[in-house]
This record gives sequence, C-alpha cells and structure tokens, in this order.
Amino acid sequence: MLKEILIQISAAQGPAECELAVQHALHTLCREAVALNVRVDVIETLSTQHGYRSVLLALNGVQASALAQMWAGSIQWICASPIRSGYLRKNWFIGVQILPNPQFLPDDNTIVFQTCKASGKGGQHVNKTESAVHATHIASGLSVKVQTERSQHANKRLARELLGIKLAALESTHQAKHAQAANAMHWQVERGNPIRVFKGERFVLI
Repeated sequence: MLKEILIQISAAQGPAECELAVQHALHTLCREAVALNVRVDVIETLSTQHGYRSVLLALNGVQASALAQMWAGSIQWICASPIRSGYLRKNWFIGVQILPNPQFLPDDNTIVFQTCKASGKGGQHVNKTESAVHATHIASGLSVKVQTERSQHANKRLARELLGIKLAALESTHQAKHAQAANAMHWQVERGNPIRVFKGERFVLI
C-alpha cells in the first residue's frame, strides 16, 4: 500500500498577494493531480480574507511523489497586485514543502482522541459516520483534525503522523531558539531560484 505524501503550501510571512497565490497554487495543483490520477485531500487550512496563509495536503497515488517533486521549492507569481491598485510590486513568492516522515510517533496514551462527524465533501456517508478524528497531544497542547479517510482507524494513524511532524518541528524550533512560523511548520520562502513560475491573474505556467 502506498503511503500518503504530505505537503504544505505556505505564504510564510508574505503579504496578502502571497495568500492569493497560495489559493491559485492549490487549485492548479489539484487540476494537475486529476490528470495524474492522484488524490488530494486537504488536511488543514489557514484561511484569510484573500486566500490562504497555508494549506496542508495529503497526496495519494502512484504519481503522488512525482507531483510533489514538481512543486517542492519556491514558487514565483508574476502579476500586478489584484488587491492593491497601482502597487508597483509584481513578483510574489510562496513555498511548497514536502513534509518528512516523523522520526517518532507519539504513543496513544499521550494523545486525547475525540471522534466526530466529518464536514465538507463526502455526501451522506460523511455526515452519518463519526470517522473524523480530533487529536490533541496532552503535553504540548498541539492538536490536529483529520477526516480525509473513511475509516476512523486510518484517520487516527494520520493524526498521529501529523502530531509527530508538528512535535519534531516544535522541538527543532526550540533548539534553534527562533519560531519559523505560527504553527512551527511554516518556513521562510526563498526569493529567487523558483522551481516554477506563473504569470497573470489566471495563474498561467510559463
């Protein structure tokens, strides 16, 4: 069985235009995923007025790794600001990061699991089945909600993995004595050397 690949698209500390770029990137990645027969599940989002500060995705499928590699790195969007009329800046950068597999997973006795009905897409099955899992790491207070799988067991497994990633990132942040982002997983986007470049309000790859 293929393991899902977790990626995060982040505006880091960029302005609102970068948040809009994250939204465009999400939609474009999802379209490319359909062509590659890759399933994309949205695990977490940090929504803003203009788009997303960050989105966390799970990719599943034979071509999931190839799709992730196509996006991993700095993404440049060349476009006059659709938000601030007359603003001179036209280059916006966001980042896409493949999240590493956690080196350790927290034990179940260190996590409080709560089940609930999933929300969003999924129709009647989702609404009637308490397959979604809200997991909180007791010591750190970190929490995640996972509802991408139809089985409660699979959602618990993914929740433990996400908590493992967040705990590792939090520990790394403490060791470095600086916060990389609000959720300890954001990273500073490199300006320059973009892996992909898009242009215009239609977010066309060039």
